[in-house]
Amino acid sequence: MWWPFAGALVAYLLFRLWYDGWRGPLTAAEIDEGLAAIAARGGSAGTDTGQFRQFLEADDGREFVMLNLVKVTPGLVPHPISGEPVEGRAMLDHYTRHFIRRLVARGGHPAIVARKVGPYVDAWGDVPADPGWSIVGFMRYRSRRDLLALAADPSFGPVHAYKSLGTRETFSFPTQPMMKLFVGPRLWVALLLALLAALASLGLK
Repeated sequence: MWWPFAGALVAYLLFRLWYDGWRGPLTAAEIDEGLAAIAARGGSAGTDTGQFRQFLEADDGREFVMLNLVKVTPGLVPHPISGEPVEGRAMLDHYTRHFIRRLVARGGHPAIVARKVGPYVDAWGDVPADPGWSIVGFMRYRSRRDLLALAADPSFGPVHAYKSLGTRETFSFPTQPMMKLFVGPRLWVALLLALLAALASLGLK
């Protein structure tokens, strides 16, 4: 029975159309339009617009991974709507759920998310004291175009207060992987679809 394998191939091609960035680097017009949309809704707190524009203008059309270091606000904070005291982590979790849904819709996903379990054990040069980071996250973006679209997305306006309340300190910067020893979605999705096709073929015999 060949048709389960044909179906798996079509499904994988559709996955790659969604997962990979096929549109090439950002154009100057796209950058201007996106940054104007961000400015129109009050800008993005903590973002250096000049550095952000420089990163967008150097677009190579490839995927990248954003490193995020986050210190969760300890203790209780006032809920942005009810004013009732809630845990800072709950506020950040509320924002993160919204963010992840939007990220996945644009072909991105968390690559690694880890909690900090100890102080700095190695720090050279003019490294400031450990502020007490809570979470380290690597978020895979399909392209810089998707990052710009997410930054300009008006749906983040109502939930941004949750991020501000739940985050005491944070910084982020983009990276390009130089070596990966784990299996990414391109491979494990292919293996999963092949397995499902093989099982379907056996079941139909």
